[in-house]
Formats: sequence, structure tokens, C-alpha cells
Amino acid sequence: MRRIALASAVLAASLSSLTQAAEAVISFTKLWTHGHTTAGQVSEIPAFDAKTNTVWVAGVVGVDVLNAATGVLVKHIDVTPWGYVNSVAIRDGIAAFAIEAAPDRRNAGSVVFFDTTTREPSTGVYLPWSRPAAYLPSQVTVGSLPDMLTFTPDGRKLLVANEATPNAVADTAYTTPDPAGSVTVIDVRTRTVIGTAGFDGVPQTGSNIRSNTGMDFEPEYITVDGKSRTAYVTLQEANAIGVLDLSQNAFSQVIGLGVKDFSLAGNEIDPKDNDSAVSFRSVAVKGLYTPDGVASYKSDDKTYLVFANEGDYREDNADRSTATSFGGTNPLDRLRVSNKDSSTGNLVTPGARSFSIRDTAGNIVYDSGNILETEANARGIYDDSRSRDKGVEPEGVAILKAEDRVFAFIGLERTTRSAVAVFDVTVPAESRFIDMIVTTGDKGPEGLAVYKYRGKHYLAIANETVATGDAATTSNTTLYRLDISETEQE
Repeated sequence: MRRIALASAVLAASLSSLTQAAEAVISFTKLWTHGHTTAGQVSEIPAFDAKTNTVWVAGVVGVDVLNAATGVLVKHIDVTPWGYVNSVAIRDGIAAFAIEAAPDRRNAGSVVFFDTTTREPSTGVYLPWSRPAAYLPSQVTVGSLPDMLTFTPDGRKLLVANEATPNAVADTAYTTPDPAGSVTVIDVRTRTVIGTAGFDGVPQTGSNIRSNTGMDFEPEYITVDGKSRTAYVTLQEANAIGVLDLSQNAFSQVIGLGVKDFSLAGNEIDPKDNDSAVSFRSVAVKGLYTPDGVASYKSDDKTYLVFANEGDYREDNADRSTATSFGGTNPLDRLRVSNKDSSTGNLVTPGARSFSIRDTAGNIVYDSGNILETEANARGIYDDSRSRDKGVEPEGVAILKAEDRVFAFIGLERTTRSAVAVFDVTVPAESRFIDMIVTTGDKGPEGLAVYKYRGKHYLAIANETVATGDAATTSNTTLYRLDISETEQE
């Protein structure tokens, strides 16, 4: 267990003028790690079911249901009869799986509903209002490559992000056609599709929308405001977000997210990989935010969006080059940049190596600068081999509200050990780094889930791989208990 004070030594100078300030103290206690051993099973996205006190972990060939108290496998659910699973979401005892078609993911995908008690497809739910009598379907057809899904806070709708990426092998051209990206809206009560939101004719605002990559908009991740009126969808490769009006089940706008200037103080990066000397420096490079995970919360009755600015290219790598192609010299000579956005003297690389908080109009309220990378380096887990290519790659986001505070957990996919950064974001513009949860034996956190059960808070971390030299499982899921308290400080 580690005890971390919000008013740490790093923050002492900025807090010295405050008297009687509330100090948030958070303790992280590792409860268990489960190694997934089924062939092909990967730990990607976790979800919690309060009805059965289980953690459901989606990853490629199936969903592993774990006893949340012990981490013991309750059941492995094989999804290969439907395809490959990318995500799981749970609401009121029903687990929804986002499943892509196999072997051709360009075909229509599906959502399959499971009962969390029986852990079987929920086919026996009677519709008493139907004439003649009918039953809810356990499978609903959605768009191509459903990558993520989430229930709206009111539980009435299930939103499915259909990424619709063509088939690809690294450095081999995409297979055509490129299906249209979309968000499927499912009515939970009837399990019917009531809308498919696409992007034709949707107004665009903001800046640096990547519409020149040969791909359409590809929805990646979804968050919904607390009143279930508006959803915000990351369009990662396009460096944009889509605003989805849930009264119309249609996109109202696409907002470009701009670029980050790595020449500014506080934004320094290490652009040189494998040089045995990690050096964060100001460089004449701009970073496309290109976020993956997104979450939302309210502060002073306003909704704010929290983005993990991972960065991404086409899967066939047809839109990337080294900076030397545009005149880049040491230490920028090996930096990977977007060849669709860069030009001689103007280097642009995907990924901001940070997390950001924005208002719902897309304006940045806070950015973590280079904190994620410098803190990883201070802990000896910075992976220098990733320096030229998106750095620590912030990917997953989870939000915890406790003791009148709001905490953001940011998973870092590319560190030598599993790392989750913790920030106090109660006041968005004054967000503060608290600490980094580092788990020996785990690596590559893909998805995070924060939940409350019987008065206690927990963080489930889905790690895609195990660290070099550790136990040879496919990947690990680890659970922490989070204990938060506040004390008054002079």
C-alpha cells in the first residue's frame, strides 16, 4: 500500500499560499492479479457487475468472468461463434458484447447480450407489451467493426462505436472497400436499432481535422453527458471528436482538436529512441492530439471531457514517415511523423503524449504537458524504444468521484511496467498530478474500470501483455482497492 498526499513536495510551492486547504489522501491496495490462460484470450476491456460481484474482461476470443473478491475465473465465454469481441458494457444485470465479424471485419458486426447471473445469452426476456407475444433478441446487428459500446446514464440506449477499419497487415495496403464509420443507437427496452449516426454532411469546426489520410471518420470511444442528451465520440485518426445529439440520434458536428506545440516550456519530449540517454527537450514539432479513450464529468454544473491523447496512424502505415523525409536532423532524424500533415520545416506527429481536459466545445481547459513521460522516467519505467513514436501512449481513461473530489486515472500503454497515472481533476483548470500506480508483472494497460461496491472503490486494470521475464500468461487483469479521505492542513 502507498499513501499519497495531494499536497506533495512537487506541489508544495503552488500550495504554500493556501491555508486550511483540503488535502486528498488516496491509498492504493493491490488485491489480486488474474493471468488469462485460454489460448487467444487477451485482457482488453473490463466491466463490473454489481449484481454478481464479478469483473467481466473482454479480449478477442472471449470474455472471462472473474470473481471480484478473489480474481478466480468463474467462466470463460467463447465468442468465436459470432466473431471477435472488442468491448463489454454492463447495466442492470445485462452484459453487452461488441463483436466484430470474422474472418472479414469489414462485414456487419453485432452486439450480443448476456445475462450476468446465468452467464448465458439473454434470450428469455418476455415483452409483455408486445402483441403478439415476443421475446427480446440476444443478438443485434450493428455496423462494421464495433470497437466500443456504452449504455447511456439513464439506461435507455446502448451506443456502439463502429470503427469500420478495412482489413490490414502492417506495411501492406488496406483491402477495399473501406466501410463507413458510424455509431449504432440501440433501444435497450426493445433491443432494436433506432438510429445509425453517420457523418455525411455533418458540419465541421475546429482545426487540424485529418481528412487527407484516405480514410473516413472512424469512431473509437464514446462518453455520454450525465443527462443522456449528448454523446461525445473520439475520431482518433482524424484528430477530432463527433458530437452526437441523442434526441435525434444523429451527429450535429465534428470538432477538430488542433495541435500541441512541443517547443513550449512544459511540453518537452524525448524524440530520440534507444540512445541510452533519455533527454526531454523543446523541439520544433507539433503533435496531433488524436485521442483514444474519453470520459466525462461535471464541475460547477458544466460537462468536461477527459481525453487520453494516444496518437495513431493507419494500420497499414501508409500515412507515416521518418522526419528525415521532411528535412529533420538529429535529434529529430528518427522521429515518426504524419506524411499527410508534415512538410519541410513543419513536422507534425500523431499523439500529444498527455491527457487533456476540454469543454464540450472542444476548447482545452487543461493539458498535462510532459508530466506523464517525466514521471514514468522518474520511476524507471519509461520505454526509450518508444521515444520516436508516441512516447508512453496514454490510452484508457476512468473517472472516480469520491469525498467531494474527482480523480482521473490515465492508463499508459507503452511503459516497461503497467502504469496508471492519477490526477485530481476536481477543478479542471487546476488539475494536479498525484501519483502513478505501477504494477510489477503487468504491461500495456488497455482498459480501465472504476466502480463502487458496498461502500468501497475499486480500479480494474486490463493489461494486454505481461512484462518481460514474468509469468507466461497471455495477459493479466489486476484489481486495486482505492481508499480516499480528506484532512485539513494549515
